[in-house]
Amino acid sequence: MNTQQRKLIAAMSLCTGILVAISGAAQASLIDRGGGLIYDTDLNITWLADASYAATSGDVADVFMNWTPANTWATNLSYYDSVRNVTYDDWRLPTTLLSDPSCSIQNVPDYGYNCTGSELGHLFYSELGGAAGQSIVTTHNANYNLFSNVISNVSWSNSYDSSTAWFFHTGLGYQTAYSKTKIGFAWAVRPGDVAAAASTVPVPAAAWLFGSGLLGLIGMARRKAA
Repeated sequence: MNTQQRKLIAAMSLCTGILVAISGAAQASLIDRGGGLIYDTDLNITWLADASYAATSGDVADVFMNWTPANTWATNLSYYDSVRNVTYDDWRLPTTLLSDPSCSIQNVPDYGYNCTGSELGHLFYSELGGAAGQSIVTTHNANYNLFSNVISNVSWSNSYDSSTAWFFHTGLGYQTAYSKTKIGFAWAVRPGDVAAAASTVPVPAAAWLFGSGLLGLIGMARRKAA
C-alpha cells in the first residue's frame, strides 16, 4: 500500500466517522445545546437545564411556590444564552393534555401514572427513564445528568380551571390536577430549538458535502497514481 492509498483510506474513515456522528446527533431525544439549555427533539421544545432555576437564579426566595407566582415567573422569565449571545423571553410552564390515553386512569380528565402525553410526563418516562411510583432522583438513565437541581416533588404545569392546575410529581411519576394554593416548583420550557438559527447546513446537505469531498479525494488519488 503506497502513501496515497493510505491517505485515501484515512480520509474515508474520517468522513464515515463524521457522518455517523451527524446521524447520531439527529436521532438523539435530548441534546445539550450549551448555555444551560437542553433541546427535546421529540417535542421540539427547550428545557432549562437547571430545574430549580427560579430559586438558584435568585428570582424567587423559595423554590416551592403556589401556582400563580410559578406561572408568573415562567412567563416573565428572560434568560440569556451565553453560547449564542441571545436572550429568550418566551418561556412558560410545561403543558399537559386534557385527554391522555397513556395515563393509568382514564377519566375526564385522564390522570395517574405513566402519562407520557404531557411534556413533563414525556420527559420523566420517555427521556429520563423514570419509573411509576419511584423518584426520578433515584431511578433514571444517563440523560438525567444533562440536568441539575432536579427536585423530587410537585412540578407545576398549565392551568386546568380557575382554581386548579396540572402538576407532575417527579418523586412518583404521578400526574393530576392540584389546587393552585398548594406549593410546587417551576421548571421552565420554551418552544423550538435554540440552535435552529445557528444551524445553516442541514443533515442531508452535510452528508452531500462530505460525499463530494470524498469523491474529490478519490479523484486526486487516481490522478496522482496515473
